[in-house]
Amino acid sequence: MEFLQTLLDSLTGLLAAYPLAGEWYMAFVRFLFPALAVLILYRAVRSLLRIPHTPENWGQLSLPNGTSLPLTHWENILGRSKTADIYLNYPSISRQHAALCRGEDENWTLYDLGSKGGTAVNGEQVETSAPVKLGDTITLGGVPLIFLPQTVAEREEQEAKRRAERPAAIWPSFLWLTVFQVLACLQLIVAAGTEATIAIPLAFLGLTVLMWLYYAALRATRCVGFEMETIAFFLSTLSLSITASSAQGSLFKQFLAILLGLGLFLVLGLFLRDLSRVQKNRWLMAAAAIGLLGITLLIGNSKYGAVNWISIGGMSFQPSEIAKICYIFAGAATLERLFHKRNLTLFIVLTGLCIGLLGLMSDFGTAAIFFVTFLVIAYMRSGDFATLSLICGGAVFGAGIILKFKPYILSRFASWGHAWEAASTTGYQQTRTMSAAASGGLLGMGAGNGWLHNVAAADTDLVFGMLCEEWGLLIAVLAVGSIITLAFFAARACRVGRSSFYTIAACAAASLLVFQTCLNVFGSVDLLPLTGVTFPFVSNGGSAMMSAWGLLAYLKATDTRENASFAIARRHQRQLTQAARRRAEPVGDPFDMEKEERHEEN
Repeated sequence: MEFLQTLLDSLTGLLAAYPLAGEWYMAFVRFLFPALAVLILYRAVRSLLRIPHTPENWGQLSLPNGTSLPLTHWENILGRSKTADIYLNYPSISRQHAALCRGEDENWTLYDLGSKGGTAVNGEQVETSAPVKLGDTITLGGVPLIFLPQTVAEREEQEAKRRAERPAAIWPSFLWLTVFQVLACLQLIVAAGTEATIAIPLAFLGLTVLMWLYYAALRATRCVGFEMETIAFFLSTLSLSITASSAQGSLFKQFLAILLGLGLFLVLGLFLRDLSRVQKNRWLMAAAAIGLLGITLLIGNSKYGAVNWISIGGMSFQPSEIAKICYIFAGAATLERLFHKRNLTLFIVLTGLCIGLLGLMSDFGTAAIFFVTFLVIAYMRSGDFATLSLICGGAVFGAGIILKFKPYILSRFASWGHAWEAASTTGYQQTRTMSAAASGGLLGMGAGNGWLHNVAAADTDLVFGMLCEEWGLLIAVLAVGSIITLAFFAARACRVGRSSFYTIAACAAASLLVFQTCLNVFGSVDLLPLTGVTFPFVSNGGSAMMSAWGLLAYLKATDTRENASFAIARRHQRQLTQAARRRAEPVGDPFDMEKEERHEEN
């Protein structure tokens, strides 16, 4: 500590003696930072968007004409609807006829979804559900399907394709990010001059060490695929820079939030590996979401017109940020079985309670985020446009009732689209943000050289303006593009998602991150009303930082590339390969039940 303080004093003294050196350095790194940002993000973004994802094959259904249809999910809807996982174009089969699901114990269960033609397993009628084993005959509307394992050759071919999809090595991005962090730290010290404190080098040094420790620890377990973490660490670096410019005293708190957020990311990611455990805790997470919002309403403090902060022992945090994680967990797990219709009703009740509490707290920005997340989860689970349209209509009606009884809320949006006409009153923040963003140009004025931090909420709700002002439009756009990249990855990865829980949770988390980013960016430049939400990973704030890392765990869990998602697929792949080899027969009838029984005994 004393060494760093001595080094900092020497550097600031040298800069005071030779001010021109500091100016030359600031001018040089302004051009260097965008190039470094591209080098950091290029490999990560390219790897996330370009690598194809070979679906995992958990079995197959043989049709009467000899065609085999692979089962690429743990929950498969069988029916005549083109949106069904297994499309069966037979007139006697209902649109959503049955569901074939794999449990954590690797056993399969067939559920009848109220079909008209009936469902049977080995000739026995299925009323609600029945266990299914390999070799069994499933009859849907009189159409027989044989449930078969994947052959050894097919399994080996699939594993060869998956090995070819191995994620790109990310250590070069980590190396460039380290250079970025060192240069940013020096730039902030130069900009602060004699007012620079030891908190600046300590925070950036801590982030660099944390980043490399994380990489080394997971590589030791043979994990690969650190693209999402690269993006998160890059945005977290910008967050530390924004915090150093606006509030040096909060640097340690922000670094601690990154540390806790990374811990939450790891713990939640490991917890999500066991879907049976997820199902058991879904009600607890639903209660946690309601409880966090309820406690905030009762004992929370009002800030900027919304009761969304709790202060304990001099520390304040925003429970609604953590409630986002609990809400997605409960919603995705509760709706994990499509055929349990009551789950949609329960999820609507959960959503209504959460949004109602947020409305009473006057936190309408977060309420809008919850509602959009609800629409994503509900549509992915039901696919029913009519029901969702009715819900949207009800939401609009509810919003109208709220505005009727709380007309002062409408005044908050009075300046939307007319910020310059009220530049000294209701449009004060947006006009200053737009002016600061314009003054930054493409390359920015340099970290610590801006003036927007003097405006209230500049490092939180208006942080996009600070990014444009100090770092330039290029890096600000790259930051937005990083969030969009995560959403594109989620959309692509979910096509081959192992379980509907992973698919729903990842899409919901990605939608939440994108919508929140849109509200922050467009709200700060008066394209949308200023709703007071943060920019994920970038805004100054411990609760928001932890929430962003927690949501990233849902995206990480849906990564099915080999050894990419905390090696979660490795055990299942090995078991399936061994099972396929045990059942392989060089000669004879593959449907011979005596051989099947012999394999079962072995």
